[in-house]
Amino acid sequence: MPHLFDTLIRCVLLLDGSGAAARLADVALRDGRIARIDEPGAIDPDSASNVVEGHGLVLSPGFIDVHTHDDTNVVREPAMTPKISQGVTTVVVGNCGISAAPVTLAGDPPDPMNLLGRADAFRYPDFKTYVAAVNAAQPAVNVAALVGHTALRSNHMDRLDRPATEAETAAMRGQLQEALDHGALGLSTGLAYANAFHAPTDEVLALAEPLAKAGAIYATHLRSEFAEILDAMDEAFRIGRHARVPVVISHLKCAGVSNWGRSGEVLAALEGAERWQPVGCDCYPYTASSSTLDLKQVTSDFDIQVTWSEPHPTMGGRLLADIAAEWNVDLLEAARRLQPAGAVYHCMEDADVDRILSHPATVVGSDGLPNDPLPHPRLWGAFPRVLG
Repeated sequence: MPHLFDTLIRCVLLLDGSGAAARLADVALRDGRIARIDEPGAIDPDSASNVVEGHGLVLSPGFIDVHTHDDTNVVREPAMTPKISQGVTTVVVGNCGISAAPVTLAGDPPDPMNLLGRADAFRYPDFKTYVAAVNAAQPAVNVAALVGHTALRSNHMDRLDRPATEAETAAMRGQLQEALDHGALGLSTGLAYANAFHAPTDEVLALAEPLAKAGAIYATHLRSEFAEILDAMDEAFRIGRHARVPVVISHLKCAGVSNWGRSGEVLAALEGAERWQPVGCDCYPYTASSSTLDLKQVTSDFDIQVTWSEPHPTMGGRLLADIAAEWNVDLLEAARRLQPAGAVYHCMEDADVDRILSHPATVVGSDGLPNDPLPHPRLWGAFPRVLG
């Protein structure tokens, strides 16, 4: 006689995602789906092909990593071990203005698109091609994708240190619309980066206009996370109001020593905007950030650790200050010589991170960099750290 269930997980502490209190339960699965949840011992173990003893361990829905840069990795490394090992079963890609699609490169990927891989990783001139590649790869996680503003700029502009023309913005909107038609979740920007910083607010306002009809969102790496953060938040909220879409502030933080202690002020601004429009943020549970080595962030106020450098690969893992001392140059010159490069910036304080992370408007995103040879530990550890 065939078994009623494929798997029975017995005596687990069930957190079902509804907000209800944890309870002990047995959970039965059939054809990859939950078929029955009942009191411990209520489901006959002989009714299942496979029985797993939970011993009171927690069973919950898979976590959603809302801020990732796994765009190319879900295709190239579909096992997605850094995420599955944390209990993450869905990733949101295309954050910070950089996405794997739609992209047509004329040469090397511009900064910070190089965080997603080298030129050969960008194989998707339109979004539907990327969707087909993800479906063919069958990654171990579900994938939701944003379209990156910097990626769109790179497709249509001869140089990125200027505003887009009306024609270029129209071409970008056409590609964004194609992506939305094929299931893109929304638009992301990385306005702090040099290759998007010169995009005025009006450029983003125009680009964001198709989002509402598609039920999409606007996610942004703010134009500044340092002293000008409140102005940058106001810009993000204005874009959301204009486009009539929810706003997600990526990896909300108070960066820079002079900014420490301002999380209450920053969260008050978020709450003020919440009265009039849908807004939220994501956050990772660490006091260090990680990205490409940005000359604008070079400072002696906090430690900067180089994670990779194309011209000087042996410098990976070393502090920028130590490299500068060895070369007998200042920090900025050392950073210039290392370009292109990646870095970890120890730019935050614990109290601010804790306050932002515990706010009701905050969701957890790892912001992990799977292509970094010396990745920030958030890639593998963000969700266990939150649980801990």
